[in-house]
Amino acid sequence: MEISFKIEIYGILVKKYMIIVTGAAGFIGSYLIKRLNQDSFNAIIAVDKFDNEAKNKNLVGLKIKERIDRDVFLSWLDQHYETVEFIFHIGARTDTAEFDRGLLNKLNTEYTKAIWTRCCQYQIPLVYASSAATYGLGEQGYDDDESKIPSLKPLNPYGQSKQDFDVWALNQKEKPFFWAGLKFFNVYGPHENHKGRMASVIWHAYHQISKTGKMKLFKSHNPAYRDGEQMRDFVYVKDVAEVCMFFMHHRKNSGIYNLGSGRARTFLDLTKAVFKALNKPENIEFMDTPADIRDKYQYFTEANMNKLQKIGYAKNFTSLEAGVKDYVLNYLT
Repeated sequence: MEISFKIEIYGILVKKYMIIVTGAAGFIGSYLIKRLNQDSFNAIIAVDKFDNEAKNKNLVGLKIKERIDRDVFLSWLDQHYETVEFIFHIGARTDTAEFDRGLLNKLNTEYTKAIWTRCCQYQIPLVYASSAATYGLGEQGYDDDESKIPSLKPLNPYGQSKQDFDVWALNQKEKPFFWAGLKFFNVYGPHENHKGRMASVIWHAYHQISKTGKMKLFKSHNPAYRDGEQMRDFVYVKDVAEVCMFFMHHRKNSGIYNLGSGRARTFLDLTKAVFKALNKPENIEFMDTPADIRDKYQYFTEANMNKLQKIGYAKNFTSLEAGVKDYVLNYLT
């Protein structure tokens, strides 16, 4: 079964049925394709470099119409735009320790501008990946009020590259007829095995506990937080995919939105949930946060999700305990 749409262009009915997912072999991109397939969206154009075999394993078993190299995608789109129904631009250089600003600007900012421009020209709706890294230390909170976005101060070049595009997008007079930028918070879940040190804390906890029987967490160097009680908004990748699906069908209320669970939880909560899922006794140790990141370490993040809910998103987000249990028992083990 192949779902398609028809629109009229210059008096001619054109069949539009292909959905593009960039970053297709990556963590969120590949899981999104899986979710699209579940609803019989099988004419997927997967865009990535496809030069990492560990990442390519994420695509095994998925229904994909064609794989397009990232470097030739823009020219491909210029030739095939009439049959493109929707673009999910999830691909990015996501390493928060990457300090090559030129590379980040090229891959995260300028490449996204090129896709945006074509979506305007060809009237293609667009959802793109922003990041909660744009919020920096959260001095101004974690509210996706667009009037506050230009004053955000990211802590690293990755966050700045995402911030630069968000600000650019908001300043454009010409926009796609529908677009949404999603500020992903701490996403975890299946399809992240290839990420190594950039994988979620849940992934690292599972492997560390399975191997050593214990988990090491950073000590707190902030008197307002006890060891292990640093807090993050952890969001299950399955919930991220559901929000993406919502926007694909919703196609109104364009703008920039937070995408987290809406509830901050401690690293102790997370670690205890992994021990419980593995049916192992809790054994947690604390170590100093490395000095070179100590002054830029986030002690609290929590997405304000009111904006998304106000436009009609009504699904509940998976609790940390339920998400960890599902991830550990049904995927990691």
